[in-house]
Amino acid sequence: MRSPRSAHTTPGTAYPVRWLGVSVIPLLRNSFVLGLAAFMLLAQSALIPARATDANEPESSSVASDLEQEQEASRLELRSVADEAELAAKALAALEGDIAALRADQQELDRKIAETAARRTDLDQRITAGEQSMTGLSERQESVRLSLLSRRSVLAEVLAALQRIGRDPPPALLVSPEDALSSVRSAILLGAVVPEIRAETAALAADLKELATLRQAIASERVSLAAALEQNAAEEQRLANLAAEKAALQQESQRRLDRERQRAEALSVRSSELESVIASLAEEIVSLREAAEAARKAEEERQRQLAERLERARAFAAVAVPDKNRIMPAYQFSKLSGTLSHPVKGETVRHFGADDGTGHTLAGEVLATDQGATVHAPADGWIAYAGPFRSYGQVVIIDTGENHHVVLAGMEQIKVAAGRFVVSGEPVATMGQTRFAGSAALSLASERPTLYIEIRKDGQPVDPRLWWNDDMSSRKASNDT
Repeated sequence: MRSPRSAHTTPGTAYPVRWLGVSVIPLLRNSFVLGLAAFMLLAQSALIPARATDANEPESSSVASDLEQEQEASRLELRSVADEAELAAKALAALEGDIAALRADQQELDRKIAETAARRTDLDQRITAGEQSMTGLSERQESVRLSLLSRRSVLAEVLAALQRIGRDPPPALLVSPEDALSSVRSAILLGAVVPEIRAETAALAADLKELATLRQAIASERVSLAAALEQNAAEEQRLANLAAEKAALQQESQRRLDRERQRAEALSVRSSELESVIASLAEEIVSLREAAEAARKAEEERQRQLAERLERARAFAAVAVPDKNRIMPAYQFSKLSGTLSHPVKGETVRHFGADDGTGHTLAGEVLATDQGATVHAPADGWIAYAGPFRSYGQVVIIDTGENHHVVLAGMEQIKVAAGRFVVSGEPVATMGQTRFAGSAALSLASERPTLYIEIRKDGQPVDPRLWWNDDMSSRKASNDT
């Protein structure tokens, strides 16, 4: 509801009152300290946030500890990966050396294979020459054989004559003339034949010797060529086996080299990932530590402020609890922030500064309560006004001192009169059954009775939530439309 803007004076009012810029009675300005109740209230209010903060600190420490353990595990894994990478690098170097040696061996084998091929060519040429020589020797052998065959009849005659001479030798010359004539004839015949026989015999012996020599040379050449061919074939086979073995070793070494390279690349990628994880964890740990340090400083500041409040509360508690029959406020109203209770039990449906339904902002707050509920004075003070006001029902204004005023409106029955001094918690009015017309502009979901509360300082409205100690001031007001 909107606050009235004009000054007025109501019959039965002990003091002139203006809703804005209220003219208040002179009050005693001396300060009183808070009592034992304020001390207990401050002590209780201090325990809850302290416990909440203490509960959060182990959680932050646990998270930071978990991150540090994870970071240490990542470091250990990184060291293991680095060791594996070093071993992989050594294996790569060894394999590359082996492959280089195998390539050199392969080149040497290729050279020897080329030499063997050249020897094979030379042997082939020798074999060809040998075959040609053997062909010539064979032809010569055949020629000698044919020559011998052609002279077989002459040889036969010579041999027959020689045999006859051997069986029947010629008689001596002193024998008979017939015998001498035979002897002469035989001598003449032998004298004519023997030189020829000797020549034929020498030629025959030479041919036979040459034939034997040729046969021996042919046999020897065949043996030599066969041995050379066998040796060359064995060398070719040995070199071919070595080449195949070296090629297989080179292929296997190349496969191992490729695997080691892939492993080294994988280790490098994993190492980079681990370094990134460690850096990220380090940043997160630093962030958590900074946040924990900020929280610690904030908690220290809160504890410091709390200690100051508790110290004030202890000082206030040292003073005797105010007499319930007192005739002036026991405490300075400005020192009571966060310690007052709401005048009535209920639910805050509109807060200070909200839309009041007429296009203006609310200068106080609205509580939905029960019918017949008792309204109590929230603080010590003098009743500056008590009575009806327009369509807002019964209105009570309490002067709490230090130019502070508490306005209560929307009640049905008032139990106090203007000029009277009331203490905190004293009943001042009761609520009706429904809302008054002055609250109709507020769009609320129910027709429950509503109490309008306004606190003013030097005639200007201030947020009442600064003074309440219960949770109604922190509840979210409903948006009843």
